[in-house]
Amino acid sequence: MFGNARSAISAYQKVGVDAAIEVADPHRLILLLFAGAQAAIGNARAAMQQQRIAAKGEAISKAIDIIGNGLKVSLDLEKGGEIAERLNALYDYMILRLLKANLNNDAKALEEVANLLEEIHDAWRRIAPHTAQQAVA
Repeated sequence: MFGNARSAISAYQKVGVDAAIEVADPHRLILLLFAGAQAAIGNARAAMQQQRIAAKGEAISKAIDIIGNGLKVSLDLEKGGEIAERLNALYDYMILRLLKANLNNDAKALEEVANLLEEIHDAWRRIAPHTAQQAVA
């Protein structure tokens, strides 16, 4: 009985995320990637505390995937100049720290990456397209 309820909840949540992605502009998609990476790191932290090794590994792998195949790939290194290059290097650093966190059960490495992501996420929130349009007007 509960298995079906969990499946229904999971499906509902997935539909909600899928719907958000379908209607999101590029700026909103980046915000969703940051939120997803942060959620995965939070899940990894909880799994690490509960000594659930497989769940920890899956959550860290998800965070790495979001950072490497989402945030990093979205960078335009030609047009983005120095900022894009620095973000590219920072994303590489985050991936290495997450790998270390997974191998060594290093909660401090998880926290470091979570803090770095939050700083960039916060900056990204502040440069919302509507904010730029309001500044011009």
